[in-house]
Amino acid sequence: MTERRDVIIIGGGHNGLTAAAYLAQAGLDVQVLERLDALGGAAVSAEAFAGVDARLSRYSYLVSLLPQRIIDDLGLRIALAPRRYSSYTPVPGGDGFSPGAGLLVDNHDPEATAASFASIGAAADAAAWGRFYEGTERLARALFPTVTDPLLTRDEARAAVGDAALWQSLIEQPVGVAIADAFEHDLVRGVVLTDALIGTFAPNVDDSLRANRCFLYHVIGGGTGDWNVPVGGMGTVSGELERAARLAGATLTTGAEVTALHGDRVVHWVDSAGVEHSTAAQHVLVNCSPHELARLLAAGDGAGASDDGFAAPPAEGAQVKVNLLLSRLPRLRDAALDPHAAFGGTFHINETFTQLQAAHDAAVAGRVPDPVPAEIYCHSLTDPSILGPELRASGAQTLTVFALHTPDRLLTESTNNAMRETLQRAVLDSLDSVLGEPIEPLLLLDGNGNPCVETKTTRDLEHALRLPGGSIFHGDLDWPWAEHDEPLDTPARRWGVDSGIDGVLLCGSGARRGGAVSGIAGHNAAMAVLESR
Repeated sequence: MTERRDVIIIGGGHNGLTAAAYLAQAGLDVQVLERLDALGGAAVSAEAFAGVDARLSRYSYLVSLLPQRIIDDLGLRIALAPRRYSSYTPVPGGDGFSPGAGLLVDNHDPEATAASFASIGAAADAAAWGRFYEGTERLARALFPTVTDPLLTRDEARAAVGDAALWQSLIEQPVGVAIADAFEHDLVRGVVLTDALIGTFAPNVDDSLRANRCFLYHVIGGGTGDWNVPVGGMGTVSGELERAARLAGATLTTGAEVTALHGDRVVHWVDSAGVEHSTAAQHVLVNCSPHELARLLAAGDGAGASDDGFAAPPAEGAQVKVNLLLSRLPRLRDAALDPHAAFGGTFHINETFTQLQAAHDAAVAGRVPDPVPAEIYCHSLTDPSILGPELRASGAQTLTVFALHTPDRLLTESTNNAMRETLQRAVLDSLDSVLGEPIEPLLLLDGNGNPCVETKTTRDLEHALRLPGGSIFHGDLDWPWAEHDEPLDTPARRWGVDSGIDGVLLCGSGARRGGAVSGIAGHNAAMAVLESR
């Protein structure tokens, strides 16, 4: 017997929950089917270490792109805490400067920041830094308010920015060229470039402009480009979205494995008791990757398939994620700098412009980069609430390491376990190369006596979350506008959620304005459904 709903949402990540809340508020009969036993997808908090009272943001960890409009519309009770320090970057190996020299960017003290630029021989880049980020802020003010509206065209987006030189510099030419032109110092160039490489495997000068699209999403969030800490951990964000969806009347079903999707919008799924179901819907929203959608369609009636099968774009993640729980923050090589300042923002390690290109080249050649470029976030400094009272009192701190240029091509199913150890070792060695003491003696032990370190490879992300190739964006990001020759003749196309199949909409990171914890794709899919009624 086939059940019937107005809307079925495949996947209970934060975007699926966002869509469910909007559509249920509008009076539609909505059911979310989530394969896992808990909702939230990658935006969850978890006790990563057995017997340790710490709930870490296990996969995603910072918030920039969640619009205030969604927070207000859904009545989300969340707090996003700003970080005083933008970043700290030690000069690798000293580089001829004082031992432990590094660049500290203090959002509250421009004079101290300028002095820090001078201390690494980059005095001229202090003013260039201000000019460059004034430009990205203009992009943010012009473009971010449009992400929860129907798509602009490229010409409309260019007109909204209103600065032809800025548009040419950051949109039309490789962003690495713009960065090299704007800054002189190798370390400063590298710090800026990292925003183009988070989740994107690309050389410093990327003619495909994939790096530009990644960079754009990293600098427009909230109209400022700021990345904030979700108080209570990322699970609080998904938890509030779940609460909003439930209050609106959506049915949220966990342990529900979707096995097939037919082009007439019939979803086949198996519940946690092994009972098979068929549910027909007027609209099916897909909060999973285009690759997963292709698999489900192939298991159904093959709707949307071409001679080569359903056209899912290529996807490859390029990161390794390491969670650490330390007894205290490590000492720095610069004994005069308080570690609370250095770890208060993004701590960049071995990410000079030269090092980033060398790491990319090594990975292309099939080698793990040495050193591995990476960046560190210390959630517990800004928000100690994720630690239990005893851990807080002891001075314990969490570190999340996000390593770049470690693409999925370096792993296979058979080598994943060994490569996890290799990559973890490479990441810890990279940290040690810029710290004033080794990191491993500072690791706390879990309830089983094991060091509190958790490493997730691209294959681990694919296994746990079905991210294709471990890609945190489900593939390459798109520009947040439509090209001049793109048809915008249906609600799904106007809102950037078209799957190519009537009534089946993308509402996850694979949508036009997907990627990161934002709820934008979920909002836009919901708006397309409501517009089509």
